[in-house]
Amino acid sequence: MASCVTGTEVAIRAAACRDGDAASHLKIVAVFAIFLTSVFGVWGPVILAKYFHGKPLYDKAILVIKCFAAGVILSTSLVHVLPEAFESLADCQVSSRHPWKDFPFAGLVTMIGAITALLVDLTASEHMGHGGGGGGGGMEYMPVGKAVGGLEMKEGKFGADLEIQENSEEEIVKMKQRLVSQVLEIGIIFHSMIIGVTLGMSQNKCTIRPLIAALSFHQIFEGLGLGGCIAQAGFKAGTVVYMCLMFAVTTPLGIVLGMVIFAATGYDDQNPNALIMEGLLGSFSSGILIYMALVDLIALDFFHNKMLTTAGESGSRLKKLCFVALVLGSASMSLLALWA
Repeated sequence: MASCVTGTEVAIRAAACRDGDAASHLKIVAVFAIFLTSVFGVWGPVILAKYFHGKPLYDKAILVIKCFAAGVILSTSLVHVLPEAFESLADCQVSSRHPWKDFPFAGLVTMIGAITALLVDLTASEHMGHGGGGGGGGMEYMPVGKAVGGLEMKEGKFGADLEIQENSEEEIVKMKQRLVSQVLEIGIIFHSMIIGVTLGMSQNKCTIRPLIAALSFHQIFEGLGLGGCIAQAGFKAGTVVYMCLMFAVTTPLGIVLGMVIFAATGYDDQNPNALIMEGLLGSFSSGILIYMALVDLIALDFFHNKMLTTAGESGSRLKKLCFVALVLGSASMSLLALWA
């Protein structure tokens, strides 16, 4: 359990860093810097997809970006969000009170977040399996191999039925990718809002100054991850703009909201109620992101993507490249934990 008693030297240093005016100026800088880097990160893969779609290496490049993104999301959840959630609920101002000292709520809420993401996945998969949402046009879906085995080899019938089957399969895959992108954005928005509100409530200029640079890089990597998923999902233009804009403005809006909360209540980022809210929301978003990274990004691509499961030297080389991208994504995001 963390101790509430701080040394004299630490207390003096903390008091010297608490400067409301300087902190407010730094927060304004943070709003614009984080917004611009978020736009750059999330729009990069989307713009590349628009101009290079249909090119020979397009599908492979998007897959490699998506594997890098999976590493970023996994590291975000396990190295950034989850430890901060545990730390918030372990603070002596929280953990010394009931019920917070009686039960590991951070782990419980993380599990609830992961199960919630699974429930959304199962519900949507069942909906698609019954032909909902136009995914299969109301037709029953079966694997291509099984469909071929049961077809009568009459002239024209085999080609027509197989083409319908392939179109149905492609549409279901697209719907799955859209679902992954939307649930992933929900988890990221939770996380980004927490970051913004915490920064907005802080009055410590010594903490805010290095956070601006660290969070700017953080938003670039996270934006690349989300942007890669959006680009692959094939949304309509309006939906793409909306999703990218939501990601770009969430952290800046969180900062503004945090400033408003501090002005209205006097709560800073060390207030017990603020720590409880930060810990619970962080745990929930961490559960969502862990599930999405492991199940809907890593497992789906490495074990079910045709380009990675194809036998031969080309498939093996691409699989190794994707694994390196996954490691680089997780390592890059983990490194940022030194500063943010």
